Amino acid sequence: MLSFLYARQSGLDDPVRLRRAESTRRVLSLELNYDRDVDRIHGNGINTLDIEVVEGRYMLSGGSDGVIVVYDLENSSRKPHYTCKAVCTVGRSSRYVHKFSVETVQWYPHDTGMFISSSFDKTVKVWDTETLKPAEEFQFDGNVYCHHMSTIARKHSLVAVGTKDPKVQLCDLKSGSRIHILQGHRGEILSVRWSPRYEHILATASTDSRVRVWDVRRASGSLFTLDQHNGDKSKASSEAANTAHNGRANGLCFTDDGLYLLTTGTDDRMRLWNSATGENTLVNYGKVVNESRKGLKFAVSRGCSPEFVFVPCGSSVAVYGLHSGEQITMLRGHYNNVDCCEFHSDNQELYSGGKDCNILAWVPVLRQPDIEDEGVNSAKGGTQAAVNPAFEDAWSSDED
Repeated sequence: MLSFLYARQSGLDDPVRLRRAESTRRVLSLELNYDRDVDRIHGNGINTLDIEVVEGRYMLSGGSDGVIVVYDLENSSRKPHYTCKAVCTVGRSSRYVHKFSVETVQWYPHDTGMFISSSFDKTVKVWDTETLKPAEEFQFDGNVYCHHMSTIARKHSLVAVGTKDPKVQLCDLKSGSRIHILQGHRGEILSVRWSPRYEHILATASTDSRVRVWDVRRASGSLFTLDQHNGDKSKASSEAANTAHNGRANGLCFTDDGLYLLTTGTDDRMRLWNSATGENTLVNYGKVVNESRKGLKFAVSRGCSPEFVFVPCGSSVAVYGLHSGEQITMLRGHYNNVDCCEFHSDNQELYSGGKDCNILAWVPVLRQPDIEDEGVNSAKGGTQAAVNPAFEDAWSSDED
């Protein structure tokens, strides 16, 4: 760490390198925090989480009971042990509550005054955070599995919606109407994601095993369909041609820079794609257990080098190196299956929700070096145990 500080002070290194190194070190030390609780409000499993990026303070959750909760993550008491309180709730007593399971919640990207939810009651609702009343409501013919609004869009305010219908729906918040559909899939749409790099690029995943990438400005079909075999027909059967997975494709997540797209499927595989060309990078993550019949909510770190992927895997959260495919660790603490996780990039923390109705906080716990023991070891000529390279300190002093 001292070498990074010296290099930054002397102008030898970009300040970003120090920030990335510290962020990486913090992610590698994530552990379940027993001193931080999250109010238990949901009476059934938690399907979705979202942390707003304006202040990084408020978190949304949506559950199988149809309830939506807003939490305050800030420790206002300044005590070591504290509880993240529920600020407000759209509970069963509200006349506006979703009738069935809430599948996705998302903050409005530019302020905390509005958020969007989608549910199995065939609706997408746009909420006023202050009044907890829907400012707009979109009705659909089938169950709504997912929705997503672009975090960078300036020229449109479209919400992409995936339903039981194989057509992707585009809803315009400005006009309050459904303005366009994207046709090409042959099954239910389980996941939709806007690119964080180009505001008109959208990725969709379906039960037909295909992942399509669209430019919503084009009236024709999708730009391309992801092919796990990269066009090599000798490796693919006629049924598997132009498929991203051998089972349902049920999870999507772009990297923060938008250069890569991660997909998950019920074939127990996770794949990393070049988002510009659609090429399968062939990173091998091994078996990633995925039995979800709905969309899988997983997360990618931001600001680390290298980046990490957090994937619900049974009652645990598996952590992988994004480009290496190596499984770094398994975060265990839930009593039942984990359905979603959300990475908090401001503090390098992770929140996960599961069928046990709990939201758990995973925070960095940095190992404190024992100076006396280090002195004894060096005096005896002993060697220290190997540590993760991210924790190593390469600084040395000429005066010594």
